[in-house]
Amino acid sequence: MSVSPVQFDQVSVICKANVYFDGKVVSHAVIFHDGSKKTIGLIYAGSYTFNTCAAEKMEIIAGDCKVKIKGDSEWKSYSAGTAFCVPAESAFDISVEGGIAEYVCSYC
Repeated sequence: MSVSPVQFDQVSVICKANVYFDGKVVSHAVIFHDGSKKTIGLIYAGSYTFNTCAAEKMEIIAGDCKVKIKGDSEWKSYSAGTAFCVPAESAFDISVEGGIAEYVCSYC
């Protein structure tokens, strides 16, 4: 189990939200002093597919979800305090069965 971030200090936040799937997935970009970027967001109940350009590390900071990364045959469960990685130029399916999953996405 990884330790999820609680807060980020001395960052810039892009106010305009990234809104996907009719508002059921919403994120905001956080820019760090060194120019690196993360997104923080919410995933409401439902199933969604995302494609990746860069490699991503998704840290679940609240709630629960199931994930199937492109090429995998089985879904895996993740809850608060856990994380999964997705390769660049790939895709993943994510399903939230109830409530809201909150996440931090880092680009590797």
